Amino acid sequence: MSNAHPATGRPLAPSKPLPPVLAWLGGLGKRLVYLIPAAMLLGLIAGALTDLSALSSLVLPMTMLMVYPMLIGFKPRDAFTLADRRPVGLAMVLNFVVLPLVAFGLAWIFFRDSPSLFAGMILAGLFPTSGMTISWTGFAQGNVRAAVTMTVIGLLLASLLAPFYLWVLAGAVVPVDVVGVLLTILMVVGLPMLAGTVTRVALVRTKGQAALRRLQPAFQGLSTLGVLAIVFVAIGLKARMILAQPMLLAWVLVPVVLFYAINYLVAIGLGGALERSEGVAVVYGTVMRNLSIALGLAVASFGPEAALVLAAAFIVQVQSAAWSVRFMDAAFPRRQAEPDYQPGPGVPSPPSRVQQECLE
Repeated sequence: MSNAHPATGRPLAPSKPLPPVLAWLGGLGKRLVYLIPAAMLLGLIAGALTDLSALSSLVLPMTMLMVYPMLIGFKPRDAFTLADRRPVGLAMVLNFVVLPLVAFGLAWIFFRDSPSLFAGMILAGLFPTSGMTISWTGFAQGNVRAAVTMTVIGLLLASLLAPFYLWVLAGAVVPVDVVGVLLTILMVVGLPMLAGTVTRVALVRTKGQAALRRLQPAFQGLSTLGVLAIVFVAIGLKARMILAQPMLLAWVLVPVVLFYAINYLVAIGLGGALERSEGVAVVYGTVMRNLSIALGLAVASFGPEAALVLAAAFIVQVQSAAWSVRFMDAAFPRRQAEPDYQPGPGVPSPPSRVQQECLE
């Protein structure tokens, strides 16, 4: 590929490497499958050795700081494109009809006598899509434009509907303060979204779009640090309970694994009726849940025990995504006349070589 300016033909100046701290932050996301268990283990040890109850008051501000970096590149206007109606429509039906019911069924079977775990399982099925929806769709050569639309619509709808879904699906097992949950969502999604928009506009105006793209991995790394901090606190607050019931984490993993297995099977089965790139987008537009927001909401509204389910979901989600991308060609065989998806102007490109290293 030419490194010349398209208009002048002059060589482009090489992009400056990120400072070491920002480069380190940018690499955290690809190590999440190891870092989440490490944060859980450290929280378990710290909680067994000392009283961490003073940290519970930090959960809400930590959640806001965690969500803020991931929303710096968020553009609500992307929800209004009609270019990919079929895959986006199918993903929304799965995300807001099928998967919440699957989560409810598994919660009822496994956790109906454990209200906090019940709420955590419901939350795992309520917040679809995250930035990784776009990344993994790109890894698997899916329709990135559709993935962007799914991500935006998913976050907006989930933020509005989650309090009412919780009340309907979990209200019989655990008390749900609809107004309280709505206010918490406003704080952990609305305010960070506003701050992220201001940051994006200011950064683009002062430094340019290239600077925003260059710093995006570091923003994601800051969110990862927030996730790790909340997992540490949540596990630490319940460490003595977990140590008294050593099989609890294994028991929590069973419905979480079943949830993701059903998700993959349904998304691949229904997505097979679409073009390959659209089917891939449907898979990652439903499997890649926004566990960061769900985790913060779980701890803030239902206590640290609810976070056990979300911590387990992080492990299963990241590991399953890393493996599933290798099997997308088998799940969606390429048709002879169907080319690879190519994003159009203004549409995010598939992840870079650096991002792809997380598959190695």
